[in-house]
Amino acid sequence: MTHARTSALVIAAALAVTGVAAIAVGRHDQPVAEPPRSTPPSVQPARTGGDVLTRGELLPTSAPTRVRIPALHVDEPVTGLGQNPDGSMEVPTDARTVGWYTKAPTPGSLGPAVLAGHVNYRGADGTFARLATLRTGDRISVIRQDGVTAVFAVTRVDRYAKDQFPADAVYGAIDHAGLRLITCGGDFDHRSGHYVDNIVAYAELRSTQSG
Repeated sequence: MTHARTSALVIAAALAVTGVAAIAVGRHDQPVAEPPRSTPPSVQPARTGGDVLTRGELLPTSAPTRVRIPALHVDEPVTGLGQNPDGSMEVPTDARTVGWYTKAPTPGSLGPAVLAGHVNYRGADGTFARLATLRTGDRISVIRQDGVTAVFAVTRVDRYAKDQFPADAVYGAIDHAGLRLITCGGDFDHRSGHYVDNIVAYAELRSTQSG
């Protein structure tokens, strides 16, 4: 087994032990969030020996300020998502704003940057209401504080039951600049007050633009 594979498995095991759960960003007339019960660890790069394994272009750390997804007609601000007093992850406080999880990498740097948005908020469609309709190759542009735009391409979109949320795939170590967009999906369970599934769009950095 390679050191890179071992690193990924160690992180996956740590996530399982700490009880990382699915994220729910859904209807605000019901409980809005079902974030991780404990914060996912900061992602560490995969390593072999003393070298960091990477592929593709990488950018230095810089927080995101805006996200554009032409296929969804999305052009919205991005805000940082920290932790609530109980250690759970915060969620956006309106239908349109997209949140970046600040414990994850910044978009364009090594590892999986994580953006979360509502599917529905106070009866109105959220920014990620149509996230499940993204297709392989669709572009996602993230504008950063340093003026650089990181342009990602969707590699796949998956739907998971909440009790089968793939924490290792979403938060685990990767060898490139990645992006995960997360929202709710499936049916709305009125008994629990939550959607039954999560939608996750996976993307990889394809290019950068300055200015």
